Amino acid sequence: MPELPEVETVCRVMRRALVGKKIKEVEVVPDTIIFGSTPAEAIQRALEGQQVKAIGRKGKTWWIELESPPLLFGHLGMTGWIRELGKATVRLREHGNAPLDDEEGRPRFLKLLLTAEDGTRVSLTDARRLARVWLSEDLGTDAKLKKLGPDAFDALPKGKAFGDLFRKRQAPIKALLMDQAILAGLGNWLADEVLYQAKIAPKRAAASLSDKEFARLRSAIVEVLALAVEAGANSEKYPDTWLFHHRWGGKRGSDAVGKHKIVREEVGGRTTAWVPSVQK
Repeated sequence: MPELPEVETVCRVMRRALVGKKIKEVEVVPDTIIFGSTPAEAIQRALEGQQVKAIGRKGKTWWIELESPPLLFGHLGMTGWIRELGKATVRLREHGNAPLDDEEGRPRFLKLLLTAEDGTRVSLTDARRLARVWLSEDLGTDAKLKKLGPDAFDALPKGKAFGDLFRKRQAPIKALLMDQAILAGLGNWLADEVLYQAKIAPKRAAASLSDKEFARLRSAIVEVLALAVEAGANSEKYPDTWLFHHRWGGKRGSDAVGKHKIVREEVGGRTTAWVPSVQK
């Protein structure tokens, strides 16, 4: 599932492809799940002929800022993806190995296609229809954006302020790391990874962590996100020391990291992989 590194990656793709250019053509494939009650025509009217000023992101939410309102917001969901057509792209595990385009060269599972004045084309696709796209007049008033906590990559609190996000809470630290209202951007695999790197058990009550453990956790978040973003969310470039390469169940994963057994159980409503002999 796309988490902060994946969303930052597609934002960088959109910045390179679209910022400073006018959108010449907009194709919206009607979908009342992805676009909700917003008609395809409304999205076309909002974008066509507009110059793209900026591409923004907070947590796993992205947006396109135009020369005049409204803004286009989006969330990739489970299998949503954004790419520049004709350029190489990272593939999510959930995408499998099927071709990205059909026999006619059209993106499979297309939902939104933006064509810039210079011919650059950027597509949003989603096989499972779990992505969400909406229009909003202002960054400061968008209801979904206002619910998010500080961004884990761009605005991670420092020192005592980081620990203060969690230290008075009795819920498992894994569940709180995934709570977007507390800290925006971390999902299931990232929470597992940073807890593994910080050597903290996912079921620990957040209030039980010491200041040293909060410092280790923050350092792990900084390091893991920096490496994942630098890799362009390409998991083949992630360090061999990461739990990521072993955490998945079935044929995609393994039973141990070296000599250390991996346990998979539900924590915070999500399947969690952790290593009891390492994480305390």
